[in-house]
Amino acid sequence: MTISPKFLSGSQIRQTFLDFYAQRGHKILPSASLVPEDPTVLLTIAGMLQFKPIFLGQRAAESPRATTSQKCIRTNDIENVGRTARHHTFFEMLGNFSFGDYFKKQAIAWAWELSTEVFGLPASNLVVSVFREDDEAFAIWRDEIGIPGDRIQRMGEDDNFWQSGPTGPCGPCSEIYYDFHPERGDNIDLEDDSRFIEFYNLVFMQYNKDAEGNLTPLQNQNIDTGMGLERMAQILQKVPNNYETDLIFPIVQSAAEIAGIDYHNSDEKVKVSLKVIGDHIRAVVHMIADEIRASNVGRGYILRRLIRRVVRHGRLIGIQGEFTVRVAESAIALSEAAYPNVRSREAQIKAELAREEAQFLKTLERGEKLLEEIVDR
Repeated sequence: MTISPKFLSGSQIRQTFLDFYAQRGHKILPSASLVPEDPTVLLTIAGMLQFKPIFLGQRAAESPRATTSQKCIRTNDIENVGRTARHHTFFEMLGNFSFGDYFKKQAIAWAWELSTEVFGLPASNLVVSVFREDDEAFAIWRDEIGIPGDRIQRMGEDDNFWQSGPTGPCGPCSEIYYDFHPERGDNIDLEDDSRFIEFYNLVFMQYNKDAEGNLTPLQNQNIDTGMGLERMAQILQKVPNNYETDLIFPIVQSAAEIAGIDYHNSDEKVKVSLKVIGDHIRAVVHMIADEIRASNVGRGYILRRLIRRVVRHGRLIGIQGEFTVRVAESAIALSEAAYPNVRSREAQIKAELAREEAQFLKTLERGEKLLEEIVDR
């Protein structure tokens, strides 16, 4: 029997993941705010962040196992947003966590079961990576899961040793990649974005890293995983990039309609601008819903920068005047079932967007007038 990926909506993928782990003794916990309790981090960048005190032994866990869908913001790859199939500033990370309960063997077995039996991904389309020194993980994948050794890649620290920041809990990891083109043969290069996408990362959280880079074993061996919701949606919905999934594309379409253009018939430059708008509007809607306000410092500066990038890309595709509030309505509608605070704080979201957009448009107009005067002279 040939197995093929099941078509699921983004909402169905999220719920399927949470239900799978709930049935295996994990407590479903809500997403933490994008404003982290951890003062060393500006924004919530990973699902494990709310559990950092548990990993460090500073707080007892409510349950030995947990599962979440965590909203995250990362801007370190902001210039790649819209240009690649998978980079975002805002994304959702589906995670399962063990606090000193199960470890590598169980985490790997469940990740494989979920990927192949529940989501229906063919084993022939999957490749895994492990940390170069992690013989135990390699052996589990090869001997217990049955993956051929040539489809298990050993990789270095940059790829397969995970940490949330320069200090704190960390450990070796193992990643599962989807191969869009297995017909290209066994010459596996996981850096090839046109062929492979990493969608599930299993972190074996077992060390604490200090400011000098020293690793100290944690009190417990823990599991911290992350499955990218947008990436799994791309795979299961069989679209060429994350932006054309049902999680983002309605936002892209709303911007295209305001601009009076058709996304699918647009050139690549216009598509990039539409994707940037779709990504950034999601980010700012959730940031404002979590009570972040635009400013010139810290996370407020990140919010202001994202809003201004939206406005600038709107101008690049021919949108004149204010438009961000209308596009934000699409993002709110898409997210409110999973994150009700985007609807309950709708007035604040729209007011902040309108104020920032109007202010930036005035700045742009002043700059354009100055440029015209210089050109005229």
